[in-house]
Amino acid sequence: MSTPSYLTGLIGSGIGPSLSPALHEREADRHGLRLLYRTLDLDTLGVPAESVGELISAARTLGFDGLNITHPCKQLVIEHLDELSPGTAELGAVNTVVFRGGRTIGHNTDVTGFTQSFARGLPGAATREVVQIGAGGAGSAVAHAMLSLGTDRLVLVDTDAVRAGALADALNARFGTGRAATAAPDELAAVLPGADGLVHATPTGMAAHPGLPLPAGLLRADLWVAEVVYRPLETELIRTARELGCRTLDGGGMAVFQAADAFRLFTGREPHAEEMLADLADLVGAAAV
Repeated sequence: MSTPSYLTGLIGSGIGPSLSPALHEREADRHGLRLLYRTLDLDTLGVPAESVGELISAARTLGFDGLNITHPCKQLVIEHLDELSPGTAELGAVNTVVFRGGRTIGHNTDVTGFTQSFARGLPGAATREVVQIGAGGAGSAVAHAMLSLGTDRLVLVDTDAVRAGALADALNARFGTGRAATAAPDELAAVLPGADGLVHATPTGMAAHPGLPLPAGLLRADLWVAEVVYRPLETELIRTARELGCRTLDGGGMAVFQAADAFRLFTGREPHAEEMLADLADLVGAAAV
């Protein structure tokens, strides 16, 4: 009897350091599967984000079983798909594409990934009012997750006011009027003092985009801080917040839980999430040596 095999991958920019290939391939080994996970880096290929449709088409032709999608293609990819899974259309962002019966189906495992990570890493955290920096593809997923987790009011801060406004409108339509609002980046000093927590959902802090997404002086010890970036695992934001005494949540949990959910979609097998968390710790430790 032949061993089931899968061809999967990741489309995005600056994804050379991604741990997704190792996470998926190690999990496949535990199931006795053959799985190859390739990175399709826009920077390496020398193509713009708008080429995501061509890459999806090529992958389908080449026999891929599925693809993960990351910055900056999570929203651009939607128009190139045949259908979206239930609930994904409301998010306006896709991070997983599955090829089935000649069709491309978009999913979003960022929402479930962040939800599981938050519940595990910040149990009991107050969510009366939360400020979120970033309203793009990852931001949309995390915003839906925060409101699903019970946040009373979410304030979205983004350099693109139109994008932030559109996301706030979508959230209010789904969760109720007044649940989401927007603020400009220069209004952070005014909105953060009344917040219980801060969620960061932009590429700032990634290896290719180092730095802080806000002035360090705006952080305070009683503010919890959650990050979506996981390479490096300790971003400048997480390190600064931790030094101030904040409760923090790095992006590792979200990376693992979204990968586990994507693995399930790709293979139909139930992932070992706890073992995948151990894999991440091992991989991050090895990369630091």
